Amino acid sequence: MSEETRSEPVEPPDAGPPGLEIRLARPDELAWIGDLTAAIYVAAGYISPDSTYMAQLRDAASRAREAELLVVVQDGEPTGTVTYCPHGSSWAQLTAAGEAEFRMLAVVPAARGLGLGDALVRHCITRARESGCVTLRLSTEPVMHAAHRIYRRLGFTRTPERDWEPQPGTRLLTYALAL
Repeated sequence: MSEETRSEPVEPPDAGPPGLEIRLARPDELAWIGDLTAAIYVAAGYISPDSTYMAQLRDAASRAREAELLVVVQDGEPTGTVTYCPHGSSWAQLTAAGEAEFRMLAVVPAARGLGLGDALVRHCITRARESGCVTLRLSTEPVMHAAHRIYRRLGFTRTPERDWEPQPGTRLLTYALAL
């Protein structure tokens, strides 16, 4: 399937996999979330350990204050995170009025394949709809193929006209979901 292929949107379910909870991150989880996000991005080769972006990935406290920092808990254990950014949040990079975006999706490697990343994205879709948004947006690196599959399966479509470079040589692809 090409990146431009349109998928029919899937309605987010009321619940994810059994034993799953998605909630706002607690203060005692912020360091873990920052470490997880940075470690996932480095281990996957998305960024180098000396990247200036590392500070943002580790800054879960700012994300919790200035956006909605979500954590997925599977059977009582935190296993992943995503940052939901309403328009106007200092963490929103792509939005216009009536839009939201999400960023920094990360799932513990041992929990991959359990549908947790999918559940986090679905939660963001539900959150955006509840907020009255008409579009949910995201940026992603070209090499994040597993994430691209989730986005397409949930009805996101590529918006190449909005692709951008946060720094020279780092091209980000964009997707949007009409709500």
